[in-house]
Amino acid sequence: MKDVDQNRRRQMDRALRWAFLLFAGFIFVTQQVYTYGPLVSYDKKINSQPKPQFEGWAGFILRRLDDLGLRGLTATVLLLAAAFIAYKFRTWRPLNLALLSLLSLNLIVGSVKILLGRTKPRDGFDLLHAGGMSYPSGHATNAVLSWGILAYLIYRYAKVDRYQGRLASAGVVLISLTVCVVSLIRQTHWFSDLLGGLFVGSALLVTIIAIDRFVPSKSQLH
Repeated sequence: MKDVDQNRRRQMDRALRWAFLLFAGFIFVTQQVYTYGPLVSYDKKINSQPKPQFEGWAGFILRRLDDLGLRGLTATVLLLAAAFIAYKFRTWRPLNLALLSLLSLNLIVGSVKILLGRTKPRDGFDLLHAGGMSYPSGHATNAVLSWGILAYLIYRYAKVDRYQGRLASAGVVLISLTVCVVSLIRQTHWFSDLLGGLFVGSALLVTIIAIDRFVPSKSQLH
């Protein structure tokens, strides 16, 4: 039991270090946005590049890919899946983790959005405290955190092997990058919005998983 506790503590320490580094990345991007640093100049260069135009079915598919980071969709899928897993394994832990991830996401991301009030690329200008809700990207954060927690819950409770777990992780990465690329094409977010969203979403994901691993439920112990 002592070895198990020590191993769990080492995992927790490693996870917290990663979470700290990811949060530091988010703070750095936020500082760049707030001070109009070099990263913001890079935003403008990316946004000024010609964008491919998608119409008809191509445009429809592009919008549906963008929806993979939509809060309403990701939250609904995560809560329904967590509720099913909680019912099947007779534990509240999956639902608690899902609620914790959604609450922390909305609290942190929502607060920063309101405080900075950054405008979107489609507006044609980049201003802070202008009533915008561009930074950080909720779509990028949702994609990483919500789909990441869902993949973790399936891995944790369905007892899939490591290879399947890696496939699920790769799927989360693919979804997150797809949402970011589509957002750039549709000019719904600046590059730094997306980068900040990826950092904060990943930091929250690592933190919540670390909490679950360090304080296991009875069902997990058995």
